[in-house]
This record gives sequence, structure tokens and C-alpha cells, in this order.
Amino acid sequence: MAPDQTMSLSLDDGRRLDAAPSHECTGPVPAPDPGEGLNTRLNALRAGVMGANDGIISTAGIVVGVAGAAVSDGALFAAGVAGVAAGALSMAVGEYVSVSSQRDAQRAVLVRQQAQLNADPTGELHKLAGVIAQEGVEPNVACQVSQQLTGADATRAHARFRRGIDPDELSNPWHAGLASMLAFLAGALIPLAAILLSPREAAIPITATAVIVALLITGVTSAQLGRAPKQRAALRNVAGGALAMTITYVIGALIGTQL
Repeated sequence: MAPDQTMSLSLDDGRRLDAAPSHECTGPVPAPDPGEGLNTRLNALRAGVMGANDGIISTAGIVVGVAGAAVSDGALFAAGVAGVAAGALSMAVGEYVSVSSQRDAQRAVLVRQQAQLNADPTGELHKLAGVIAQEGVEPNVACQVSQQLTGADATRAHARFRRGIDPDELSNPWHAGLASMLAFLAGALIPLAAILLSPREAAIPITATAVIVALLITGVTSAQLGRAPKQRAALRNVAGGALAMTITYVIGALIGTQL
């Protein structure tokens, strides 16, 4: 439909959408906001921080628990490395499967949306205008906006406004899996290195200290990214890690006395 053609639609609540030719913008069009796509990057960074957090806590639990059993240095090294490898691979596979399923579902939605646009373009335009109008936009303006968005890229417009999907930002499962694995490894190396490089008699206190400092950093970072209270997030993070290390150490010590 030509941009200057008047169009009349009705919303489900009975309001009419009478689109007159839109007024032209005056002055230069502003450049794209450099913050566009920031939420996607922040979500990826937040996921990386949480992956590192998982690596810290799970590996600390393993090495402290094994150390509590008073096993040899070789057994401690083998258990730590095996735990890090298993955790990293589990994170990679789990994230890959999860993101792949999400991506498949999003693609299926886009295919259905395209089929609906091909079958009933006017009806779909009506629905898009209704969605825009429900956000507080005047009905006639909503109709003009829906016409312009549809003329630019109908599938993308309907996907973003009606389905909440940005076709240009579908998650890559390979990237997600690799990022999760690397984040887990980065966090896991902290307790593993601390307990293996420390004198045996001081290994557990040194490891616990290193883990607490690392958890403080990841807790504050995650709170900063989410604009949440930093102190509460850091204390919650440290409390969870300390509890995990305490429980696994006690279990390891109990098992060690029985061996």
C-alpha cells in the first residue's frame, strides 16, 4: 500500500484506525543510539559471570571435599582436573542444547508468521496496528506506523512487536556453548590452582579465602550488570559458596575416616 494512501481498520475493542498521510519529519534524522543491542550484550556478559560463578563453587566443593578426605596429592589433582573437565563440558553441552531448542522454536515462530502474512496480509496489518495502539499510541498513528514498518520489513516488524523476537539477534548455540565452557573454566581454575599450589597444611584455608574473594567479585559484577544492590548480592554469593565448601568438606572428612 502506498504511504500516502488512507487506510481504515478497526481494533478488537471497536476503535477505528483511520490513517491519514503521515506528517514528514523535519530536521536531520538522529544516528542510531549506540546503546542499541546493549541488553543482548549485557545478558551475554551476565551469563558469563554466572558461568564463572558455577565453576568457582562446584570446583571448590570438589577439591575441598576431596582434601577433607585426606587423600594423596595425586588423587586430589586427578579429582580436581576431572571435576573441572566434567563441569566445563556439562556447561557447554547444556547451554548448546538449551539455546538450540530456543533457536528452533524462534525459527518455527518466524516461519508461521511469514505464512500468516502471505495468507492474510491485511489481517496481519490490522493485528500489528492493534498491538502498537495498545502501547498508548493514537489509533491513527498506530495505523501509519504499522504501514511503514510493514513496508520496510513485514516479517521483522511482526516478529519484534507481536512475538518479541528479533530475527537479527537469534542466539547462536555454538557461541553460547563455547562461552559457557570458557566462563566455567575461568572460574574453576581459581580454587583448583589455590589448593594445588598451596602448602598442604594451609591448602584449605587458602583455597577458601581465594574462593570467597572470587565470589565477592562475581557477586558485585552480576549486581552491577543488573543494577541491583551490590552488598546483598555479594553476601548471598559468598554465603552459598561457603555453605557448599563446608558441606563437601564435612562429607569428605567423614568418608575419609571410614576409608
